[in-house]
Amino acid sequence: MNINNKKSTAVGAHAQALRLALVCTLLTIIVGAAFAQVDAVATIGMTVSDLDRAVKWYEEVLTFEKVSEVELAGEAQEHLQGVFGLRMRVARMKLGNEFIELTEYLAPQGRPIPVDSRSNDLWFQHIAVIVSDMDQAYARLRAHNVTHASSGPQTLPNWNKNAGGIRAFYFKDPDGHVLEVLQFPPDKGTAKWHATKDRLFLGIDHTAIVVKDTDASLKFYRDVLGLQVAGESENYGVEQEHLNNVFGARLRITSLRPQAGPSIEFLQYLAPSDGRPYPSDSRASDLWHWQTTVLTPNAESMAASARTSGSAWVSPGVIDISKDGLDFRKGILLRDTDGHAVRIVER
Repeated sequence: MNINNKKSTAVGAHAQALRLALVCTLLTIIVGAAFAQVDAVATIGMTVSDLDRAVKWYEEVLTFEKVSEVELAGEAQEHLQGVFGLRMRVARMKLGNEFIELTEYLAPQGRPIPVDSRSNDLWFQHIAVIVSDMDQAYARLRAHNVTHASSGPQTLPNWNKNAGGIRAFYFKDPDGHVLEVLQFPPDKGTAKWHATKDRLFLGIDHTAIVVKDTDASLKFYRDVLGLQVAGESENYGVEQEHLNNVFGARLRITSLRPQAGPSIEFLQYLAPSDGRPYPSDSRASDLWHWQTTVLTPNAESMAASARTSGSAWVSPGVIDISKDGLDFRKGILLRDTDGHAVRIVER
């Protein structure tokens, strides 16, 4: 073999090695991204001013069951939640197969929900509790003197193919968090919501968040977290106005489904477009703070993917909290492009 042939062979081998390395790198990226995506929406949390009062209210009014309570403080939780000098009590509540977390900050205490909050403000979030009978549910809520956020239960019109026949009502808990009770007609909702009739309050179908731009939000919740678009509709009309208590409301609604747990629903107000932005100085101790907790098999990989999504890190990185008595050992708190808090955790 002459020198030129030797050189050609060496160059060819080097090129092949580079191609193989490139393929391996691409496969690592692809597999890592898939591996990093979330397995479930585990809990939806909210900050409350008085944990004992909140627990009692959710038990007595909506029949949630308290399953655990812990008191937390220290550097790990400060870094996770982005609140210095915190001490907090956290109660985990269950309804059906779904969970919420109620958190009271003993220190530092946060600010109340603005009294002029509207359903199209970008800090708006709620959970939708499925009921087996809307009339009975509304009567029970009235008996407990809940604050109305809707004028009354609304039945969405049949011309709306994806939402027609759904009955819904917005109301508030003692701290002013908006909640929804919702009843599906026979042709809508997953089978689980039609299988049980022996209870009035069945579980949590979804948490809804107001977004400025659905397509921008999809880049985080679908492309990074891995949730799948499960349904879309455009809702408007007098019933929708009275449900949201927003005159002239016209919404683009997009539902995203995880592998397990409640869905996440986008509410984009096409009109009116005067909803106020999420306060830039918000902290987890403020009572308008909600946080949706999602499970992933690899928090570090998930955090690396989220870094490129336009989300803002509240935590300085993935925090080890394995000694804090919660049901996960690593976590990071982020804010999406609209300011909604998402806690990514690894068990």
